[in-house]
Amino acid sequence: MLLDASACVVCFPRRFWTILTAIIFIIWNRMRLNRIDKTAVSALEDIKARDITVLDVRKLTSLYDTLIIATADSARQVKALAQHVRDALKAAGASIIGVEGEETGEWVLVDGGSIVVHIMQPATRSYYNLEELWTPPKPRRHAKVVA
Repeated sequence: MLLDASACVVCFPRRFWTILTAIIFIIWNRMRLNRIDKTAVSALEDIKARDITVLDVRKLTSLYDTLIIATADSARQVKALAQHVRDALKAAGASIIGVEGEETGEWVLVDGGSIVVHIMQPATRSYYNLEELWTPPKPRRHAKVVA
């Protein structure tokens, strides 16, 4: 529910109103991302992608919010998954910025703006190990020093 700026002049000065409407839009947009995330995962499951991993990377980068990594058994399946994810994201209202790697079929990246989907063959996925790269480090406990 968005309110008219003139209705809230008493509550908030006009200079803050643009900030508040931007915050409301960001919150609405994040709720929409959950739907887009589910759409991408569903598209991957439709064509039997394996080991689907969804990572929230908002705290790690400002480039995108969600990173999805999936494994396909062959180059043909990688290409089919990328095409299906691209079509499903377009149908859900996401803007497709680009698709990289479709020529070889080893690793295809589908960039949907706030969501990026990596589809890889098993050898490529184990070699690059993107989960380790994009997962925040676990807190370490320091050993007590005995004097």
